[in-house]
Amino acid sequence: MHGRAAPPSGGVRPGRFGAPILDPMYFTDRGIEELEKRRGQEEVTFEWLAEQLRTFVDLNPDFEVPVERLATWLARLDDEDDD
Repeated sequence: MHGRAAPPSGGVRPGRFGAPILDPMYFTDRGIEELEKRRGQEEVTFEWLAEQLRTFVDLNPDFEVPVERLATWLARLDDEDDD
């Protein structure tokens, strides 16, 4: 299993940047929910985030590709669609 516990059976709600969020909560969403609950009021820089991602990959090299994909996705959020 790669993070997704089960297919969604609930509704859909809008998320940030218009991306749909499927209910019920997936297993991977638990960490995101914890992050939001524990640190949601904090403000960070992308420089700080990049350093944390580098440290995470250094400690967890198996996650290098997913972290790289996330970083690239975040970096290009404002790019116009090429379609």
